[in-house]
Parts: sequence; C-alpha cells; structure tokens
Amino acid sequence: MQVTKEGSVRVDLVGGTLDLEPINVILPNVVTLNVATSLKAKVTLSKTDFDGVEIISKDYNSTYKFNSSEFSSENLFYSEHFKEMTFICQILDLFKINSQLKVELSSGAPAGSGLGGSSAMGVTLYKALCEYTSTPMVVMEAVLKVKSTEGRILNQGVPGYQDYFPALLGGILCLRGSAGKIDSEQLYSDELKNYLEEHITLVYSGVSRNSGINNWEVYKGFFDRVPKIRTCMEKIADVSFKAYQAIKDKDYDNLLKFISDEGKERELLAPGITPYEVQELYVMLMHELSFIGLKMCGAGGGGCFILTHKKEDKAKVYELVERSGMKVLDFSIEKPL
Repeated sequence: MQVTKEGSVRVDLVGGTLDLEPINVILPNVVTLNVATSLKAKVTLSKTDFDGVEIISKDYNSTYKFNSSEFSSENLFYSEHFKEMTFICQILDLFKINSQLKVELSSGAPAGSGLGGSSAMGVTLYKALCEYTSTPMVVMEAVLKVKSTEGRILNQGVPGYQDYFPALLGGILCLRGSAGKIDSEQLYSDELKNYLEEHITLVYSGVSRNSGINNWEVYKGFFDRVPKIRTCMEKIADVSFKAYQAIKDKDYDNLLKFISDEGKERELLAPGITPYEVQELYVMLMHELSFIGLKMCGAGGGGCFILTHKKEDKAKVYELVERSGMKVLDFSIEKPL
C-alpha cells in the first residue's frame, strides 16, 4: 500500500501576522491574501514490515528509524528524543501510527525561507495519513490540528493559520478569521494568475531567518499596547483590505502598489526584517527601474522576498538578482483544488 500527496507552499501577498488569534477579530476588516505555488511539499507513505517508523527526509538528507516502543508520551511531548522529526512524529501520533510505516517527505522550500514550507508539509502529511487510514479529510480539522501541533513544537507563541490553506485548497486565497472559525474565499482567475506571474518575482536571498521570533515580538507588543506596533498593525490591516478590494475590482496595478506598501509597513513594524544584502539589491533596482516594490516573505521576515515590477522589466529584474548572487525561485500559481 502506498499513498503520495503534494501540497503547495505559499507566497504571502499581504496580511501576515493578521492571521494570529485574536488579533484577527480585534482589528477591523482583517484579511490575509496568499497564493498557492508550484513549489510543493511532497509526502509518500508506504507500508513496511518494520516494527516502527522509517522517515526519509529530503530536506535533512537523512533517514531516521524509530521503533514503535519509542513512541511514548514522554518522548513525543516532553523531550528532544525525536529531534528534528518531532513535528512529523507528533502528526503520526494524531493517527496513533507508530509501526509498519515508511514516510518520505520534502518541504518544497528552503529552510528559513518564510514560505511556510514546514506548515505545508505538515498538512500534506495529515492529508496523506487521512487517505492511508481511510479517515475523512476535513480542511478545518486538518488546519487546527496541524497548527496546534506546530505551535507546540515552535514554542514561540500563537502560530498563524495562513500557511496551511494553500496546500489544501490551492489557488489565490483571501483568509478571514471570525469568532470560532476561519473563512477562505477563492479569488483565483486565469487573468489574475497571469498578471501576478508576470509582475512578481520570488527571490531567495540565501539568508535563513526564523520569522516566528519576530512574530512573537509583534504579538506581545500588540497586547502590551505598544503604540508603534498598534499603529503599524492597523495600517497593515488597512492596506491589506485595500489589496483585497483591488483584486475584486480587477485594479491590478494598484494591487502591486498595495503589496509594496504592506512591505514598507512591515519594515516599520519589525526593523531589521530586511537583510542588508536585500536592501542593497533593492537600491540597485530602484536606480535601474521606474517602478519596483519589495516585500519580505513570512510575517517576521524569511530568507525569501518578492519583487513587484512592470511586466516588461521582468528580464532586467532576473539579471540584477543573479548579479547580486541571489537566486530567483521560478514558480507558477496553482489552480484551486
């Protein structure tokens, strides 16, 4: 028996950090917009005769073997026994599986990229396990269970919910939190897909970042009522909603502006979110092009960022990025699942 599943890694457009509860129900008109990309987390499950679980990780370039007797509560939740495979083993425990299973997986994104690769892999594993065990797959149940599991592993405050949905739903999403639920609106159209692909370039700086730390500082500051953080969060909420309205109105040129504006507000929210190397590239691009916008990926800044630009400037953007020693991550936007 074998099950293989793939799930899109997301690129966040606007509204990161707004997907933290209960910020999402405190500020008005809170939306988070992201796209499901052709960069995919991949999971393959196979039945074996081994009395335990074998995990083959492409990201860590390693194979791990754990006997069924190792899957105790102490090892799973209160120690470092499973090390970097703790997240995977805790998801397996949701299904009470600890034997006769081989798990092959890859996140589809560089470590610390800010693209939510581990979250995409987590819900993709959950989805694969549902099929493997003939368990009905419910999107909200998958998101809440995997999000809680990842939050326990990260141990850096409340995790956001935006990273999980693109892997399960695909397309171009507007996510809204309300009391007791998270609503997802599919905004996908071929016209919007083509426009975004022509006007956005995804770049990996090579600088790995832990965006969860910045996220926690912002979260804490918001509820400590730090004026600067409250003001920036209100502005991010406002510009994110304007970006949503621009999509609804098919005002795509202004959409690019709002994505760039959100990036600027996020820089004010968390100074240092943009590495020096990225700042240097941005200055060079500004000298060469009539319009260029920059937005770091991940709520607190990851190793990836997006550049918004004119369609005719895409080749020039590629050239300057490569000259800087950074890497363009080519992607397409996936259709809704």
